[in-house]
Amino acid sequence: MAQDIKELLKNNQNNEQETMPKGHEKRFLTRLDNTFPEADAPISKRWYWLSIAASIVVVLGIGYTMIFSSDKPIENTVAETTNKELQTEKTLGDVSPDLKKIEDYYLASINYELSKVKVTSENKALFDGYIVRLEALNQEYKKLSEELTKNGPNEFTVNALINNLKMRLNLLYRLKDQLETLSNNSQKTI
Repeated sequence: MAQDIKELLKNNQNNEQETMPKGHEKRFLTRLDNTFPEADAPISKRWYWLSIAASIVVVLGIGYTMIFSSDKPIENTVAETTNKELQTEKTLGDVSPDLKKIEDYYLASINYELSKVKVTSENKALFDGYIVRLEALNQEYKKLSEELTKNGPNEFTVNALINNLKMRLNLLYRLKDQLETLSNNSQKTI
């Protein structure tokens, strides 16, 4: 039942030589031309003029938008954009890659500790007090970042930024400890 394919093909080639009937190619090309006319057929004059009119409308629309969309001259817009780019606040990461690692570590730790805090009706007042303190430290951090941007990096500003991050993290650790103490006290009274 199983036959070697190579032998089967050799025997088949020797026995039969298949050829196309005479005139087959000519009939095929004629039929193909009748079914699919040439793509280079001329566009009718009506469609030609409509395509030109549509192109003119598009060009006029783009020109109108570019000229009348902005009341400010282009030069002023470019200057304002450049000034805004120069005014962006610098962070510790802009000073050095090592300081960026420190900043990322503290910010990730702060966010992680904050996400672990579970606020209940019993500890909401305590939590809100700590959030107010964290917000004050965050505002101070923004002021220090502005100072870093204005005056450039110096030892005092960099140390103050790192100390601010440390204080925020320590504040969250204290909050976590006080919440655990509050939770343990409430469980003992029950």
